[in-house]
Amino acid sequence: MKAAVYYETGGPEVFRYEELPEPQCRPGGVIIDVKFVGIQGGDTLHRAGGELATRPHVVGYQASGIIREVGERVSERKVGDRVVATMSFGSHAAVVSVPWQASYLVPEGLSLEEAAGVPIEFATAADCLFEFGRLQAGETVLVQAGAGGVGLAAIQLAKRAGAAVLATASSDERLERLREFGLDHPINYRTEDFVARTMELTGGRGADLVVDSVGGHTLEGSVAALAYRGRISWVGNAGRESAPPAISPIMQKNASVTGVFLGAELSRSPERTRPLIEGLLQRVASGELKVVVDRVFPLSDAEGAHRYIESRQAFGRVLMAV
Repeated sequence: MKAAVYYETGGPEVFRYEELPEPQCRPGGVIIDVKFVGIQGGDTLHRAGGELATRPHVVGYQASGIIREVGERVSERKVGDRVVATMSFGSHAAVVSVPWQASYLVPEGLSLEEAAGVPIEFATAADCLFEFGRLQAGETVLVQAGAGGVGLAAIQLAKRAGAAVLATASSDERLERLREFGLDHPINYRTEDFVARTMELTGGRGADLVVDSVGGHTLEGSVAALAYRGRISWVGNAGRESAPPAISPIMQKNASVTGVFLGAELSRSPERTRPLIEGLLQRVASGELKVVVDRVFPLSDAEGAHRYIESRQAFGRVLMAV
């Protein structure tokens, strides 16, 4: 099979498009012919400096495709099923092997392209808002990096839950596009002080909940923009700042910061996360929620796909087609 691999971490140029042996089907697993790879921010971070579980290494957490083979102990899936799957690594390849429980049936009316942008993005956003963020109707939520995959999902989910939605992005054009997904109050972080603007929009009260996928100095600003007894769901370090953020002022607000990592919940609480993801897939299939695909690269150009993501030009998801 073909795969985008690397032998050492670094910039997007470390990728090589090579032939690898196909993975074996485990008794409790399935083999999937991959059609689309949904590239996550974590994929780029891992390629830049993560540990290599294999050498050569195939990075990637999510892919959609068609089941080619099922293990002898699997009755829940069959050959020909359309699925989207999550994994700890390996999605940047033409074929993947995963436990059947890591696969989710793609509902009628939902394309494999769209499905490749659902489980991690939407379930992460849902956990940030509801499971750990405890968002209630009538509250105000600030979504950092609103034009990203998690950001777009969070805006849609928060709006449908009855919240007032603020979000940051790097341009007025991107912010204007976010309005159709439920954004109430756009904040251009390049031209505005997002803390001051949040306070202005909330009458000096601050946001009840902040979804922060950036970290670093942005997380410090999220603390400053938070209401008394507010909550922050910290879900990433897209800013890639090495110094830890100074968040001690959060004590003055009796507020909280919760680190959110969907991967841990997938393995430790599958009885909750499986129906959550299945429900989100149905909501996207029905048209209630939308996956926004910015650009699709061929798997052979993983370097270009990762480089485009790191340019921060994308609006929504960047995929690769196999």
